[in-house]
Amino acid sequence: MAHVHEGIGERLRAFVEEQSVFFVGTAPLAPDGHVNISPKGARGSLAVLDERTVAYLDFTGSGAESLAHLRENGRITLMWCSFGATPNVVRVHGRGEPVFRDDPRWDGLIGHFPQVSGHPGARAVVLVHAQRVSDSCGYAVPFLEYRGERDLLVRYFGRRDEAFHADYVERKNAVSIDGLPAVPLPLPPRTS
Repeated sequence: MAHVHEGIGERLRAFVEEQSVFFVGTAPLAPDGHVNISPKGARGSLAVLDERTVAYLDFTGSGAESLAHLRENGRITLMWCSFGATPNVVRVHGRGEPVFRDDPRWDGLIGHFPQVSGHPGARAVVLVHAQRVSDSCGYAVPFLEYRGERDLLVRYFGRRDEAFHADYVERKNAVSIDGLPAVPLPLPPRTS
């Protein structure tokens, strides 16, 4: 049975901040559009800003479904499963908003991610305004084990110049698989 909370209190905040991965669920408005679930979780890429606001740093990848869905309708759910001995599942249902590198808010938001703010693939900060916060037992979720961070994305984009990155985003992240606008072009320069 889920417990609904007024917000992300200290106990839930500590839980979500210690997990090694979380999942993002979004969907387009079209009934035949593709629902998307994406794993997220480079260490330091999540910040609980207050009891009703979470932000995560979104990295360039092979697609941009979540960003496209958020630009279209803003609906988002975040989910964390326990990597510790005590089972728990936390969900934040809300409204999401991508903040891209040319947004005046970028410089203030990127400061919430000091461990990864210089990541060469950082393309957006996603602000999530919680409408419903809940946790449930997670008794049927298997034990999960964190073995370490992958550095492949950092190495991939870190050894390439800005022109390569901009071309990659234009080819793979400008629109979703359903044809929705995803990352606005032209891509603003990387932050240092």
